[in-house]
Amino acid sequence: MDEESRSLTDRLRGEAGGSPLFGRLLATQDDEELAAALTGAGQPLWAREIAAFRLGCHGDRRAFEALVLLLNHRDPERCVSAAHALLLLADPRTPRAAAALATNPLRTAYALHPVRLLTALRAPESVPALITTLYRLLAPAEPHWRVALACVEGLGTLGDDRARPVLEAALPHPRLGVAAAEALGRLPAG
Repeated sequence: MDEESRSLTDRLRGEAGGSPLFGRLLATQDDEELAAALTGAGQPLWAREIAAFRLGCHGDRRAFEALVLLLNHRDPERCVSAAHALLLLADPRTPRAAAALATNPLRTAYALHPVRLLTALRAPESVPALITTLYRLLAPAEPHWRVALACVEGLGTLGDDRARPVLEAALPHPRLGVAAAEALGRLPAG
């Protein structure tokens, strides 16, 4: 069991409240059983999350929609698990979905994990989405500076020169300036 699976198991054990379904979903090697738990009526969120996570880690695209919903959940730990499974799923729809979540101004409070996923994906959508999100978050008194910092760090990791203007705009920001300078240092010499 990898670290993400162990974390998911530990986190959801309490939610499951001793349900025998919990152990069954963790032990099964049958993707059809997991898919049934994912789509079956009346399943609790913890059961759907286990099923989506395990299917995603197995590369089963039936998990995609559920994982995208979990990536945008208010519980950050659910977002972390969903991002991990989406990365392993390697569904071609993932970059577009992550970009839509990261750039949605109504969901900025939940954009940290979509931003980090975009960086990990290194998809064509990644740099434009991070630039768009970061520009929006450079406004004075913006409360979502952690999302902005993830954008800065992601743009530095991706090393795409298109990020230069927004990273330069982030330099004077007290919480972003150091990271922006480091990110600019990682861009190709202009």
